[in-house]
Amino acid sequence: MPRAFTPKVVTANALIEGDVIYLTANNGWTRDLPQAELLTDEAHAQLRLLEAEQQVGEIVGAYLADAVASGNGPEPTHFREDFRRTGPSNYFHGKQAVGQ
Repeated sequence: MPRAFTPKVVTANALIEGDVIYLTANNGWTRDLPQAELLTDEAHAQLRLLEAEQQVGEIVGAYLADAVASGNGPEPTHFREDFRRTGPSNYFHGKQAVGQ
């Protein structure tokens, strides 16, 4: 028996910078997960993923990531996605350096 669909966001990496990005409801990309479009319908989520994968000049590696609604917008449900959004872990630079 298939598992029930859980909410998702479309995520990928920016082609030039390599940053983790998320698809927004207005077809743009953001580096801020709470601004991402939370997809609650499986068919719509698959359609949004297909639309994202067409943007080969902007992104690479698009996929659906599990998320949950929060007061601030979508939040990850898996540690991998929470870890991805903080950037590289080898030393503080980029998004990590800004928080220091």
